[in-house]
Amino acid sequence: MTQFIQHPDPHLRLGVVSGRRRVGKSFLLRALAETAGGLYVSAVAEEGVVAARRRLAAEIARYAGVPGELITDAGWESLLATAIELTSGRGGKAPGVLVIDELPYWMAHSPELPGLLQLLYDQSQAGQGVPGGRVIVCGSAMSVMNELLSGTKALRGRAALDLRLQPFDVRTTARHWGIDDPATALRVHAILGGSPGYRNLANVPPPRTVADVDDWVPGTVLDPRQALFSGSEAEYLLREDPKFTGSALHYAIINAVANGATSPAKIGGLLEQPRTSLTRPIDGLVSAGYLRYDTDPLWERRPVITVVDPIVRFHNLITVPQRDLVDTGQAAEAWRRSRPAFVAGILGPHFELCAREWLRGQADPALRGNAGMVTATVVNDRKGQAKHEIDVVALDKRAGRAVISVIGEAKATVTRRTMADLQRLERLKELLAEHGHDTGSAVLALFSTEGFQPDLLDAARRRGDVLLMDLPSLVGGQEPVAVPRNFG
Repeated sequence: MTQFIQHPDPHLRLGVVSGRRRVGKSFLLRALAETAGGLYVSAVAEEGVVAARRRLAAEIARYAGVPGELITDAGWESLLATAIELTSGRGGKAPGVLVIDELPYWMAHSPELPGLLQLLYDQSQAGQGVPGGRVIVCGSAMSVMNELLSGTKALRGRAALDLRLQPFDVRTTARHWGIDDPATALRVHAILGGSPGYRNLANVPPPRTVADVDDWVPGTVLDPRQALFSGSEAEYLLREDPKFTGSALHYAIINAVANGATSPAKIGGLLEQPRTSLTRPIDGLVSAGYLRYDTDPLWERRPVITVVDPIVRFHNLITVPQRDLVDTGQAAEAWRRSRPAFVAGILGPHFELCAREWLRGQADPALRGNAGMVTATVVNDRKGQAKHEIDVVALDKRAGRAVISVIGEAKATVTRRTMADLQRLERLKELLAEHGHDTGSAVLALFSTEGFQPDLLDAARRRGDVLLMDLPSLVGGQEPVAVPRNFG
């Protein structure tokens, strides 16, 4: 964003920032506007058009140091032009910035706003109207923000910045919450995800040990009196997008995905609905940012649908089944009963996700080689007539054939990994090769929450083609337990 503001282009430049609620967009944009001597304005939900214009006029007047009544009755175009002109001269050597946060709230009653920004941009490019300046629009309603720069929309081809803020990874989340124990940090990240805004909503100190989690969960996400209660937060997230209807079918789809239905066919099976009738509601949930729709790179017709927000997943898998206990103040008992479901349905899949994220963003790039994708996949054992899931695979696919650089498993179990796990990876490597993929230089990777047996450690260090990652390595940033030769 700093580069966007400081770009030498003398004309008006437009930027778009988006991201899920609680991810820290407003915090960053306020700091940016303050540092650049700019103007930060936030739209308000359910505010009428007249009130919205008057409030923007008051913010402009305050920024300019003039009486507010001078521009009270101005229209959107005049207000935007005035704000841009004022901020463009306030940044010193570099232009200032006008930030409009939560733009979708204003677009609900004033859909012409992107078109007016387009008009001001085009006039500036032609040497007319506003002389320059920088404008950043922001929003949490992902379906609206995703469309701003799509197709024939007004800002298509005009925005120089399209920044989508992502939640923190598990390692950054641990530092943000001040949690030193990797196992505890993993559990907090599995429940809440990496959105930094959740930390200030907790009315109890963050857990320091795994044992503390058993007190922290009933006092936060399972307590209806708290802001972090999963039911309240899930409802808040699901209602923030104006294009999300919130029908019973939408909620049922999210619940089905949270319970492990990863394809339209599986969702339809759980809901007893034909898969063809689910296409539009699933697409709507994906557009709004509630579901993620991927395809298996080795089996392009195999869709993989997941819930985006961890707290929504937690609500559906843990809170809803125990709602009677939660509502009657028995959160501790509800959590005690739910811990097996948490480990199997949330902690395990989340650990797999963290392993893939580490390989994408924090591992030595040489480990991935030329792989352009890190994902999960399945491979068929034709002889055994079985399908084997692979938690982590890094690959470069060309003309239907993949060059695979990493084949990995991530296990959040109570036992240490053994030589049997390494042998299974060797078998998966053989199966992938049988399907025509290049696995000749593939690294075999094991990620474990509980560590590794001594004989596996010895074999990994002796072989030189095995990566072993425990929780201190993955979450705490320590060196991997075993690293392949020529890496790390």
